[in-house]
Amino acid sequence: MKEKVTVIIPNYNGKHFMEACLSSLEKQTYHAYKILVVDNASSDGSIEFMKKNYPDIELIALDQNYGFSKAVNVGILHSTTPYVLLLNNDTTVDPHFLEEMVAAIRTSPRNFSVSSKMIQMYHPDLIDSAGDFYTILGWGFGRGKDHSVQKYNTPDETFTACAGAAIYRRKVFDKIGLFDENHFAYLEDIDIGYRAKIYGFKNKYCPNALVYHVGSGTSGSKYNSFKVKLSARNSVYLNYKNMPLLQLIINILPLFLGYAVKYLFFQKKGFGKDYQDGFKEGIEKARQQKKVPFQLRHLPYYFSIELELICNTFLYFKEWFSKKNAK
Repeated sequence: MKEKVTVIIPNYNGKHFMEACLSSLEKQTYHAYKILVVDNASSDGSIEFMKKNYPDIELIALDQNYGFSKAVNVGILHSTTPYVLLLNNDTTVDPHFLEEMVAAIRTSPRNFSVSSKMIQMYHPDLIDSAGDFYTILGWGFGRGKDHSVQKYNTPDETFTACAGAAIYRRKVFDKIGLFDENHFAYLEDIDIGYRAKIYGFKNKYCPNALVYHVGSGTSGSKYNSFKVKLSARNSVYLNYKNMPLLQLIINILPLFLGYAVKYLFFQKKGFGKDYQDGFKEGIEKARQQKKVPFQLRHLPYYFSIELELICNTFLYFKEWFSKKNAK
């Protein structure tokens, strides 16, 4: 059977995750797929482990740690299948995962990506993400985070897919470009999903594609200096690149408020300087980033995206208050 999907697993010092992840893929009800592991110069014996225990799985070993974006781009460019599925190494997937994801992306040629229902590995009664969303405040968030796994059981549209477990229509990359390697890691999935929406493509959510996710498997913790700084910088890149000048001017006040609140939040967590440094770098290097070229025919999509950003802001606070009241 000719493969339809290439499962791309970026890895950096994740040997301790690989066996569980790959074992779950072996149990899939859908068989027209192949696995490609792209290793970012791991030093924990990941490459040797793969060669010894999984010699039939294709492995690309990079000469240094180029980050998530570069690793998955190498995998996408190397693939020849109609669909590519990005999967974090700190995951295990339900036996019907691939079957559900392929069926979901096939529902329309305008589907660029499909996000799975990600469940917290060590708290399987809680959602990790039911699709990624972005707000007018410049905040990205995983819908349903820490909510009951019984929620979000209806297929719908999401702002963008969480690249930790998402399938993409490969030929769309030829039109909109690959993941932005200047991001290195963090928010690169929101960036590319945003870009796809500007071109009129859709990002969907499939609640029947279940993934169990450890979370922060590579960075090591929910908040750390590296992650906070990169996320702050990349949030500036994301807005600068995807919003035309007029949209940036219209949204400058809510974006400024969003950055200010984030700074105060991380200041309280002890990472204020990291956030400040990342934000500063983002401002200084924003003009070096490649903006999505404005095209008049995309104007309806810009209006639709602006409305989504506003609605998503209300969704964020609705979920926040819901979690707060549940405690």
